Amino acid sequence: MIDQKCRLCPRECKAERENGQMGFCGMTGKGIRAARAALHFWEEPCISGKGGSGAVFFAGCTLRCVYCQNREIAAGRMGEGISLSRLVDIFFELKEQGAENINLVTPSHYADKIMSAIRMAKESGFDLPFVYNCSGYEKVEILKQLTGLIDIYLTDFKYMSPESALRYSHAKDYPKAAKAALAEMMRQQPQTIYDEYGMMKRGVLVRHLLLPSHRKEAEQVVKYVYDTYKDQAAISLMCQYTPLGELDNYPELNRRVTKREYEKLLDFAVELGVENGYMQEMESAKVCYIPPFDGEGIKA
Repeated sequence: MIDQKCRLCPRECKAERENGQMGFCGMTGKGIRAARAALHFWEEPCISGKGGSGAVFFAGCTLRCVYCQNREIAAGRMGEGISLSRLVDIFFELKEQGAENINLVTPSHYADKIMSAIRMAKESGFDLPFVYNCSGYEKVEILKQLTGLIDIYLTDFKYMSPESALRYSHAKDYPKAAKAALAEMMRQQPQTIYDEYGMMKRGVLVRHLLLPSHRKEAEQVVKYVYDTYKDQAAISLMCQYTPLGELDNYPELNRRVTKREYEKLLDFAVELGVENGYMQEMESAKVCYIPPFDGEGIKA
């Protein structure tokens, strides 16, 4: 049972969000805030497919990544308040639009409410897979409560170094939390299962966004995930990093990843033995791939 003092993420900030106190995630209130609900075609092919992933972008975030690509909603500056019943309606509306799945983007700080919405949808006959699209900074006790509700975990694994995690995301305990969270995700979904069209129906897909000047740390992430889970977990290596915002204090991040950096990471993964994996084209490092958070699909 989750009490009024928020403990949904590893920070356990204990904010009484239901009573109007703002949590570390930037969110308050009894409802949910979301900034966009629409078909999304820019995930991995096994998630987006031909119809598009039914992505619901929630406002707020439990991390403070200095290079955040979705900073407008992560900081809580955008988003509309919706009820549980409206969220359930959104699931059905996305299905009617042809969504391959329901993609819950940055859901951690609303996990309790999302559980309720999924149960309500399933009780009404909803049958699309649910994708938990998260940062990897998750609390195992909360993930356990999602057992049987989430079909696909689409999770980041950002850092192996506590120093990097502290410097870039203000979460020194990120590596420890991400390892524990991934273990729980794998317990729930120990194998990736694809249909005849290559769409993932169950499983865990681990993403790593290569940061400039951080190829060695990226290799450590890939090695940890592959050594621990082999091809039970799919690995997606991303080169889409785009420097945004104020990075004067982080000059090492104030450029895009080079083709050489990314190719060396891919070569490392191949030599390691990774087969269940995904890569990106270098052209994906563009601002145009960041969707507009204009409230589409949120209001009834």
